[in-house]
Amino acid sequence: MTFAKQFERVVIHLLLIAGAAVMVMPFLWMISTSLKSQAEALTYPPQWIPTEFAWSNYARAWQAAPFPRYFLNSGIVAVAVTLGELATGALAAYAFARLRFPGRDALFTIYLGSMMIPHQMTIIPSFLLLNTLGEISPALGLDSYFALIAPFLASAFGVFLLRQSFLTIPNDLEDAAILDGCGRLGFLWRIVLPLSRPALATLALFAFMGNWNSYLWPLIVTNSNSMRTVQIGLRYFVGQEGASQWGLLMAAAVFVSIPVVVLYLFVQKQFVQGIAATGIRQ
Repeated sequence: MTFAKQFERVVIHLLLIAGAAVMVMPFLWMISTSLKSQAEALTYPPQWIPTEFAWSNYARAWQAAPFPRYFLNSGIVAVAVTLGELATGALAAYAFARLRFPGRDALFTIYLGSMMIPHQMTIIPSFLLLNTLGEISPALGLDSYFALIAPFLASAFGVFLLRQSFLTIPNDLEDAAILDGCGRLGFLWRIVLPLSRPALATLALFAFMGNWNSYLWPLIVTNSNSMRTVQIGLRYFVGQEGASQWGLLMAAAVFVSIPVVVLYLFVQKQFVQGIAATGIRQ
């Protein structure tokens, strides 16, 4: 390897290390603050390492609000929405990528246009619809799992992401499967989805993170403590005047972040396996 190549590699690695340090710094600061007393958290200039580790912040934060219930609610909502987005996204993406019907491309363009509509624009219509459904059945109205899950079961971004992956699968493979007696759904389930694991893992991660960290919608459609989610629970540590109990707030933020970190590690492994399988197939 020439000197120029070695120098280029060193520069790239230094830039990547610097970028990684910038990205991980807020997370490290959150952990550091979670181990400080309230007085030390407000000390200026700030200190990275606490003089005395306040491990009790985690126990106090866990007991300050019904977090077990919040975790259960967030887990149900995030998992249900993730599975829903994967199911609806895979079916719609398969139709837009593999089927031939009049107006397909125009319909797909219109569907993608829905991504341009801000989520805030749909809040009031969705709220009114759920309020009306609640008069028919409380399970379909506000302050229910249905209200937290139903509006997010389909995603234009998910359809776009999966469609781009499905387009890379050769038509000859589909023709051979159909000649062997495999139907459309069988081809989707047995061949398309296993070959699209990287895209599915990416969509699952985005869907889970987006709904686990959702704050505005759960705050609007829930009014009982039994239906609140973990992000609403963090409000317990913010006073009405805006003053926060920083040590407890950061401790709660740490254990609220753990499921997302665990899922990321799991999906990362699946992603690498999917890339390896794609390389072998090619």
